Amino acid sequence: MTTREAVIDRCREDDIDFVRVFYVDSGGVTRGRVMPAGDIETVLDEGINFAQVQQVFTSLDFPVPGTDISGPVGEVRLLPDPETFTVLPYADRTAAMLGTFETLDGEPWAFGPRAQLRRFLDGVEYDPASAFESEFYLGTRDEEGELVPFDDSGCFAADGMQSAHDVMTDTVDALEAQGMEFAVYYPEYGPGQQELVVKHDDGIAPADNHALYKQTVKSVASDHDAEATFLPKPFPDQPGSGCHVHVSLWDDDENAFFDSDTDSRYGLSETARQFVAGLLDHGRALVALTAPTVVSYKRLKPHMWASAFTCWGEDNREAMIRVPSSSAENRAASTRVEYKAIDNTANPYLAMLGILAAGMDGIERDLDPGEPVRQDPDSLSAAERSERGIERYPETLSEALDALEDDAVLRDALGEPLFESFVAIKRAQWEDFNGSVTDWELENLRGPF
Repeated sequence: MTTREAVIDRCREDDIDFVRVFYVDSGGVTRGRVMPAGDIETVLDEGINFAQVQQVFTSLDFPVPGTDISGPVGEVRLLPDPETFTVLPYADRTAAMLGTFETLDGEPWAFGPRAQLRRFLDGVEYDPASAFESEFYLGTRDEEGELVPFDDSGCFAADGMQSAHDVMTDTVDALEAQGMEFAVYYPEYGPGQQELVVKHDDGIAPADNHALYKQTVKSVASDHDAEATFLPKPFPDQPGSGCHVHVSLWDDDENAFFDSDTDSRYGLSETARQFVAGLLDHGRALVALTAPTVVSYKRLKPHMWASAFTCWGEDNREAMIRVPSSSAENRAASTRVEYKAIDNTANPYLAMLGILAAGMDGIERDLDPGEPVRQDPDSLSAAERSERGIERYPETLSEALDALEDDAVLRDALGEPLFESFVAIKRAQWEDFNGSVTDWELENLRGPF
C-alpha cells in the first residue's frame, strides 16, 4: 500500500517532474490533468478543480443538456488516491494516480463513478476479487490512412505470437512495472487481435488497473508505430473484442463461491448460484452498463462466442455467465464466475458496480439460476428458452437503456444523480447515431432509390 508520505517522497527523490491524475467519466473515456510533481502535497490535500459539467461529456466531447450539472456553474475536486500511485514506464519523468471526485465540502460526489463504487463496496459483506480479461486489436495505417490489422495471424497462432512479440512483451513489461502481474497473452480470433490478461485483485483495484491497462496498451503500441484499439467491433468483417470479468466473493480467507462438498471442477456454492441468478435476473438492464455504446450491440450476437442470451453454463462460451473449470490443484482459490456481456467501452467502475449490485441482489433474494445450459442457447426453441427464463439481450443501446431505466436495483446502486446523468449521456449517443446516415444505407439504398 502506497501512503501519502511515500508518494511525496518518490516525487521528490525520483526523476519525476509530472503527475497525471486520471478519472474515467460516465461516457467511458479516461481523462484527467497533468500537475507538477513539486505541487504533489497540495494536489493530495486539495485535489484538482474541475467544472461539474465535464462529468456529463459524451465520448464526442460535448456536454449533454438537461441534467443538474449541465450548466456552466459549479465545481468539484478530483482527489488522487495515493494507493494507485505508479511511475509510468511509457512516459518519461511522469507518474500517475487515479482520482475520486469530491464536493467542495470534502464529501464523495454523487456523480462520480469511482466514488459510487467505493460506497457500494463499503456496504458489501464480502470482499470481491475480480479481473478484467481484455481483448484488443493492433493495427497500422495503410496508404489511404485506413486502420488495418497489424498482421494476418489466426486464432492462437504461433505466427501471431512472433509477429507481435516486441509490442506484446514490451506491454507486459510496462504493466508489471506498474504492479499488474502478467497472467497470459495470446493471439485471439481476429487478425491482429490479442488478449492480454493480468491477474486478479481485490476491491476497487481491478477497475483502477483496467484504466491504467488501457492507457499502457495504447501507449506501448504507439511506441512501435502501431495503434491499439479497444472498440468492440473495429473491423466490420472481423470478430469483436470483449472484456470478460471474472468474479468471486471472499469472507476473510474463504472463497464464498466454492462448494467444498463436491468434487466437481465446476462446483459452485449456493452463494455463487444465487449471485449468478442475480446477474441473469438483471441481465437485460445490466448490459446498458457493460456494453454501453452503439457498436457494442454489433458484437453481442449469437454464434460469436460473445454471448447473446441471459443464461449460464459450465464452460459455455455462448452464455452470459460462464463457469470456468477450476484448478485441479486448488479448487478453493480458483472457483469463480465469468461475466461475458461486456466490452472495453464500459466504464470499469460502473461495470463492476452493476455486476456486484445485480449479484448481491440475487444473494439477498435467494434466487435460483436454474440448471446450467449445456448447448448453444440459440439452438433452443423460443418456447424452450421461455420455459427456462432465458431472454435475448437488447439488440440496441436504446433498448438496453429502456431496460436499465426500469431496473430499481441498478438505479439504487448508482444513485439517482449518477444514474440519470449516465442515461442522459447514452441517450445522446443513441440519438446522434440514429440521426446519422451510415455507409450501409448509402451503399445499399442510394442505387435503387
